[in-house]
Amino acid sequence: MPAPLPTPRFDTFYRHAELAQLLQAYADARPDLVDLRVLGKSHEGRDIALVVLTNSATGDDTDKPAIWVDGNIHAGELTASTACLYWLHQLVSGHGTDADAGPQITQLLDTRVVYLCPRLNPDGAELALADKPRFIRSSTRPYPYDEQPVDGLTVEDIDGDGRVLQMRIPDPHGPWKPHPDEPRLLVPREPGEFGGRYYRVMPEGTLTHYDGVQIKVNRDREGLDLNRNFPAFWRQEFEQVGAGPYPTSEPEVRAMVDFVAKHPNIGAAVSFHTHSGVILRPMGTVADDHMTPEDLWMIKRLSDIGARLTGYPAVSTFHDFKYHPKEIITGTQDWLYEHLGALFWTVEIWAPNKEAGITDYDFVHWYRDHPPEDDLKLLKWSDTQCAGLAHVDWYPFRHPQLGMVELGGWDRLNYWRNPPPHLREREAARFPKWLTQIGLALPKLELLRAEVRNLGGDTWRIRMAVANAGYLPSYVTKRALERKVARGVVFELHPPAGLTLQTGKLRVEGAQLEGHAAPNSLQAFLPSRDITGDRAVAEWVVTAPRGMRLLLTASADRAGTVRTEVTLD
Repeated sequence: MPAPLPTPRFDTFYRHAELAQLLQAYADARPDLVDLRVLGKSHEGRDIALVVLTNSATGDDTDKPAIWVDGNIHAGELTASTACLYWLHQLVSGHGTDADAGPQITQLLDTRVVYLCPRLNPDGAELALADKPRFIRSSTRPYPYDEQPVDGLTVEDIDGDGRVLQMRIPDPHGPWKPHPDEPRLLVPREPGEFGGRYYRVMPEGTLTHYDGVQIKVNRDREGLDLNRNFPAFWRQEFEQVGAGPYPTSEPEVRAMVDFVAKHPNIGAAVSFHTHSGVILRPMGTVADDHMTPEDLWMIKRLSDIGARLTGYPAVSTFHDFKYHPKEIITGTQDWLYEHLGALFWTVEIWAPNKEAGITDYDFVHWYRDHPPEDDLKLLKWSDTQCAGLAHVDWYPFRHPQLGMVELGGWDRLNYWRNPPPHLREREAARFPKWLTQIGLALPKLELLRAEVRNLGGDTWRIRMAVANAGYLPSYVTKRALERKVARGVVFELHPPAGLTLQTGKLRVEGAQLEGHAAPNSLQAFLPSRDITGDRAVAEWVVTAPRGMRLLLTASADRAGTVRTEVTLD
């Protein structure tokens, strides 16, 4: 008998070995739904787990349209893994039930496939979860140089409490001062201000070759950003920090790119990150005016559904989420949509400022400049909702190089980059309905009919008709057609010995099939396309003896494959 379904904890972050055991437990409990595979190996040799979710009784995963979901490409963005695990549990426990989203989940896994990679970067996550953690951006491979710093401050946990906070030192030249009403909180010193109590603030860490005067913070020795290593719009280090020596140079990215390229059934994808509490849509490199209009309309429509179901606003990466107004950033999003024409969204989980009651804020620029009143709201949130742990009260510590300092300030990994433990499940629970709806919107090839008609003697006409039962067209996006990466329906007659083909071809590439997506209003202009643009037909005339059985197939890269047999009688 299958093993019992595991009961995961969503308030904790799993180490690599624990995560592997949990995923195996799902495969053992529901082998009919869960196929646990290895996507590839990380830089340090860890398995990158891939969970393939579909009802095996209704066909192979490669015969079904697919959605790809990944998380934790960045080392400390651990809630991304939690979101993947939460959906995994919802899918496995909900299939075949009538409760809540059970019928939708059952339909999804019976007709489509989910490729789920909960932790694309196991090395970086393991470092973030270590007993003495370091919070690097992504991969643990040294880059661009394999050497230790010879001076400067290396950011790390120096007092062994598992946190990396800030250090403050009294200094008349310091740029920070205590808030007049809340001395725990540091705020910027005003222009021209003097005569007060000021501090110099730096990350928690150790110093090498400190000369007693100058301190610089070293860049992480592990300078890669795996999300900048994808093929589309890849740029060298001087233009895009952490991009690696060449596209897909890193094994984690290469494993994903290789898998997706070999699975053209993937028509949509979501990548989980943290933090900002926002859904990001294409594109990252150009304004909406330069996008293919039909794609923009559809992406906006599905993004708005995401905003309604998750409570997160959905915005353009280019217009609303630039780290710097003069720079663009690229990654998974641009490769999957720009190169492959698949729908794609990046989800930035968790918004601590919103949690504290700050509602009017810009997703990026708020971090550069905001009023002290916002920090007071956050401090109150830390005190009342997080037991005072989001902002740690300053406490004395004897630093090995600096002497007496104070440690404290914001615990960025556990309360900013990720939600506190008691809120992690709540955040992860926002996404399953939207993800399921995206999966169910994918094109789905279905057999309408297969007919045989005797034309006299041993001559027969065979017709096969198929339809797209999905919301989206068989090509998913116009960008896929522009990039020539999605063929129309391919019909194939598999001839046994003794059959002679009279008319038609054994393999016929037919038309692209539209979906049942309609304008949002009947007042819209009528579509200038065939009313039955969701259907296609192939026909053959053959000579063969009565009673022969023939196999017919029809497939569309992103809509799946159907097979049927006909008998000449």
